[in-house]
Amino acid sequence: MRSVAETLDLVLAQVPRLPHEVAALGDARGRILAQDLVATRALPAFDNSAMDGYAARSAELPAMVQVIATVAAGEVYTTEVPAGHAVRIFTGAMLPPGVDTVVIQEDAKIDGDRVVLPASPVGDNLRRAGEDIAMGETVLSAGTRIGPGELGMLAALGMIEVPVARAPRVAIIATGDELVDAATQPGPGQLVDSSAHALAAMIRDAGGVPQSFGIARDDPMTLAALIASALDHDVVITTGGVSVGDRDYVRAALASAGVTLEAYKVAMKPGKPFSFGMNGTIPVFGLPGNPVSTFVGFELFVRPALLTMQGATVTARPRAPVAIVRGYKKAAGRAHYIRARVVRNGEHLVAHPHLKQGSAMLSSLIGCNALVELPADATEILPNSTQQAVLLEAV
Repeated sequence: MRSVAETLDLVLAQVPRLPHEVAALGDARGRILAQDLVATRALPAFDNSAMDGYAARSAELPAMVQVIATVAAGEVYTTEVPAGHAVRIFTGAMLPPGVDTVVIQEDAKIDGDRVVLPASPVGDNLRRAGEDIAMGETVLSAGTRIGPGELGMLAALGMIEVPVARAPRVAIIATGDELVDAATQPGPGQLVDSSAHALAAMIRDAGGVPQSFGIARDDPMTLAALIASALDHDVVITTGGVSVGDRDYVRAALASAGVTLEAYKVAMKPGKPFSFGMNGTIPVFGLPGNPVSTFVGFELFVRPALLTMQGATVTARPRAPVAIVRGYKKAAGRAHYIRARVVRNGEHLVAHPHLKQGSAMLSSLIGCNALVELPADATEILPNSTQQAVLLEAV
C-alpha cells in the first residue's frame, strides 16, 4: 500500500493540463488565470488628493493664501496655481499643476476667500500616479485563482476578458443496488446517494463543472458501459464498489472501459480502498462508497488534481499544527484523518474532534473545518498533543 503522499504524487504526475479559454470578467471568479497579466494603464492614472482639503505649495507653508478654485473628483483644473494661492480640493480629484501637497480641511482655518494653512511636506495626502500599479507591471501571475480582489483589479485595469484555464468537466457515477436518489423515499435496505451532492459541491469549489451520470447498478457490463460513456469528460469519479467484496465490480469495470489502474489502496483511514487510473489523458478516480471516505478521498486526491489540471499555483490546503483535545489509540500502518472543528485560542489552534468518527457518519462532516492527520506509525495520541491538520477553512 502506498502512503497518502506517494499516492498524491502519482496522481499529480499523471493528470493533464487543460487548455485555455477566455472568460468574461463577470464569469471569472474562482477560475485559474492562464497567463501573466500586465497592466496597460497605471493606477492611479494621475496624481490625486487622498483627502478633502487644500492643495498648495509645500515651500510656501505655513502661510495665509488665497483660494482661487474648487476641484471635485472627476473635474480637471488645468491652469497652473500661482504662487501664494491654493485650491479647495476633494478626495479623488486630480491635482492641479503647480501644487505639491494637500492640507486636510481639519487643519485649515478659513478667512473669507483666504485660508491659513500649516506646514505640510511635499506629497502629503496625495496619491501619486502609478503608486498602486505602474504601467507595464505584472499585476497577476499565471496560476492565480481569481477572487473578489483580483476581479476588482482586473476591472480597474479595463480587462473585461480574462484568459483562464478551461473548467474541468467532471462526471460522477454512483454505484450500488442499494442506492436511490435524494428525491426517492428509501425502502428497506436502501440508502440515499448523498455523496453525489457533496461531490458536486466540492467539484464546484475546486473550479470544476460536475455532471451526475446517475446510479449504476451492481452489474459489471452495465457499469463498464456507463464509465465508457463518461470518458468524454475531463475527469470521471465513481463512488462505491472499489473494495474486495463479491459485488465490488468497479475495478473490473474500469479495466473493461479501457482504464489502466495506476493506484489501488492507500494507507489511510477512512478511504483505504481508493483507486486511480487513466484512460489516455482522462483521469478516473474510484472513491469508496461510505460518504466520509468519499469526502476525505476527494479532499486529499481529487481536489489537488482538479486544481493542477487548471494550472493553479496553489493546489494544497493549508496545514497547521493543532492541539487535539482528545486522545486516540490506533494500530500502526495507516494515517488516520479525524474530522474536527478547529478554533483559535490566542496564538494557538485547538482541534475538537467530532464524537462520531465512523466512515458512514455523515454528521461528522457538519461543522468540520479540518482533517486532523494522525501519523501512520503512531499508536497512541495523547490528549492536547500537537498534530498536523489540513485546514478546510480559514481559522
